[in-house]
Amino acid sequence: MGVEQPHVLFVEDDPVIRETTQMSLERDGFRVTVADDGRAGWEAFRQQRPDAVLLDVLLPEMNGVSLCRRIRQDDLTPVVMLTARDDPVDIVVGLEEGADDYVTKPFDSAVLIARIRAVLRRADAGRPASGNEPLRFGDVQIDPEGVRVLRGGEPVALTPTEMRLLLRFAEEPGTVLGRDVLLESVWDYAWGGDTRVVDVHVQRLRNKIGTDRIETVRGFGYKLVSEGP
Repeated sequence: MGVEQPHVLFVEDDPVIRETTQMSLERDGFRVTVADDGRAGWEAFRQQRPDAVLLDVLLPEMNGVSLCRRIRQDDLTPVVMLTARDDPVDIVVGLEEGADDYVTKPFDSAVLIARIRAVLRRADAGRPASGNEPLRFGDVQIDPEGVRVLRGGEPVALTPTEMRLLLRFAEEPGTVLGRDVLLESVWDYAWGGDTRVVDVHVQRLRNKIGTDRIETVRGFGYKLVSEGP
């Protein structure tokens, strides 16, 4: 019995990019569903529930940011955004709406495939072996085995990338972790990447677990504050 192919929903209105990227993904072992506008992408997502979503920012009918926001309303499926230009506004807005990563056009298919595989690995949230005790940091409780977070006894909904980021901080509470360290250990970047993806995810994580729980150490990085309320 063969290994199940990861299923990627690819939403892109440019037919050339859509077809060539689909072929590259399929050659690399993915099962691909395509859609050519945002509304069609949303319907395909609802019906098929793929393992990951790859979507362009500039889509007709419903743009990629709006589609990402809709997906994130009740689903944690990994999302990678495509943007036609290295525009900080496009990138940051997409990440703030819940995208796990982004790739700028034109892109190398090998890089894109590596990014998709990385978000799929993060979707497992690095589940540790059984026997791990819950971790407590103030009013935040982390259950590594169940991949669950509580704040003040109430569940906190984290995306897979946010969960992996929190678990990385929890490995070394009180230790300052640089952006490059986080890029490598959370996003699987073995080479330098854009640190904006780190900053936006840290801000999103702060909004969910408490703004004082993760401290910025200017010029060095971030650390998880292990004491306090």
